[in-house]
Amino acid sequence: MTTVTVTRYFASSPDRIWTALTDAGALAAWFWPEQLEARISADARTGGGYRIESAPAAMAVSGGYLEVRPLERMVMSWRWDGEAGESLVTIDLRPAGDGTELHLRHDQLLDERTQEMHEEGWSDCLDRLPPWLERTSDEVDPGVIPATRRRDCN
Repeated sequence: MTTVTVTRYFASSPDRIWTALTDAGALAAWFWPEQLEARISADARTGGGYRIESAPAAMAVSGGYLEVRPLERMVMSWRWDGEAGESLVTIDLRPAGDGTELHLRHDQLLDERTQEMHEEGWSDCLDRLPPWLERTSDEVDPGVIPATRRRDCN
């Protein structure tokens, strides 16, 4: 088994990064390239689940949230449709200066080729986050924990 680790700094608050990671509408806007027309459902609470799918690419990934500590940490299972194996993704957020440090660890990948593909995929994915953060409001409604928002795949 192999592991991918990625650490990134974002010039945004942990609230905004958490929203980007847990709100289905936000995820659909940045997680995959626009041409993949991502459809996402996300119930980001311990015991909840998620699904990210693309009809044009005929691919999808889904899993369950194993641990959710809003604004700090999420641990989720990760399984591509059509594959038997499941892996584990852990994302930790830490305030860092005026922004947030994101540490991602993707464990239990089957082999080096799978590791390389996921390393490239996570890097590409996280490269799309800063432009989304720049396009969206700096304000997060403090009365709503973003992890409780849900948008179903249609």
